[in-house]
Amino acid sequence: MQTEPWTIITNSAADTRALAARLGRELAAARPEAGAVLALSGDLGAGKTTFVQGLACGLGIAAAITSPTFILVNRYRLPDGRRLHHADCYRLKDAPLEMWDIGLDDLLTGEDIVVIEWADRIPGLLPPDHLEVAFGYVDDARRSLTFAPHGAAWAASLARLQAAVAAGLAEMLDAPCH
Repeated sequence: MQTEPWTIITNSAADTRALAARLGRELAAARPEAGAVLALSGDLGAGKTTFVQGLACGLGIAAAITSPTFILVNRYRLPDGRRLHHADCYRLKDAPLEMWDIGLDDLLTGEDIVVIEWADRIPGLLPPDHLEVAFGYVDDARRSLTFAPHGAAWAASLARLQAAVAAGLAEMLDAPCH
């Protein structure tokens, strides 16, 4: 089972969305009643929001996904009734304290899916079971994504995602994303 970090290079924003959509479908199928926390980090423009757009599509969310940089948390309803909470810690000056103020601490232990951009600004506040995704630039179009699973459930989900990638990114587009 995958417990070590795994890095993949995506060739375009569309590839990043496709990879994330596949992970979203994996989450919807493998964790239908459980919450999940994804901790994203990387420079501005590295693809974090693009990744969340694909993840949301894979979860069955039809709404347009936008960056929550100025409002801190966007919320979207999943078809199964749960919510996707898309948070952004970039503008937080005292991240741990402000995280409590916006209620993010309550979301981290619930049944919803929480994706936190700039999660590296809240070290030590993430639950033990989470998935870290670090984004890096390769060139203008390509990005490196390094997945680090924390917990057995994330290790299993990451192993299934790797198997899907081994089958080819083109095949990952088995459900249309917007």
